[in-house]
Amino acid sequence: MTKGLIVIPARYGSTRLLGKPLVELGGKPLIQWVYERCRQVQGMRVVVATDDKRIAEAVQSFGGEPIMTSAQCVSGTDRVAEVARRMMVPIIINVQGDEPCIHPVTIQAVWRAIQADPSVKMATAATPCFQPSELADPHTVKVVTDRQGNALYFSRSPIPAPLTWPSATLSHQGRGRRMRLPLTPANGQFPLKHVGIYVYRRSFLLHLAQWKPTLLEQHERLEQLRALEHGYRIKVVVTPYDSLSVDTPADLDRVRRSLGA
Repeated sequence: MTKGLIVIPARYGSTRLLGKPLVELGGKPLIQWVYERCRQVQGMRVVVATDDKRIAEAVQSFGGEPIMTSAQCVSGTDRVAEVARRMMVPIIINVQGDEPCIHPVTIQAVWRAIQADPSVKMATAATPCFQPSELADPHTVKVVTDRQGNALYFSRSPIPAPLTWPSATLSHQGRGRRMRLPLTPANGQFPLKHVGIYVYRRSFLLHLAQWKPTLLEQHERLEQLRALEHGYRIKVVVTPYDSLSVDTPADLDRVRRSLGA
């Protein structure tokens, strides 16, 4: 029985890495890695939303389900919302198409968080950020939360200001592996990097996609700030599973090493 819908938005024309969804990793296109990770979450229907026939054909070739969307979609949120308009599913999971390392447990944890609290309209994930280079990297999105685990802000800059982090109290076993978290995530005692997954209530997603891009959203180039600027909460689930997104050729090299591909 299908308990939810995972939509993976994918576009060909990435400004930093053209044709990113079709870039080869270990003999498979990037989009296939993401799709197969999502398929490991039991009971979920997984579709790839794209406006590019090359991506749709690649998805079909490995047995996936592509859905063609309008070329007028200017963001991943718009693309996922277009799919949501066609399907009467109460909760929509948006897994970014450049997250080949996302852990199925992370996807399930964010889905459960929104299921458990009817007041939550949107949720996402984050993981502790241990690398100073990642904190300084504008391609790595950072997030800070309140004491209830709701997002206060997302930024490409290091947030909060990197003063003295109690790194000695954190146990880190390497990328993609489980980490022990002795600190309470919501108390802000260590920096968090955002993981590319969003879970929405369908009604909220359709409203969100109708709103114009906001000032902070445009400044940071982060779509999730649109919800915060309109005064809505975003629940942040802290996961012990690291994830590597692909934005640049350097990211691609890191992912290849991590996956052994």
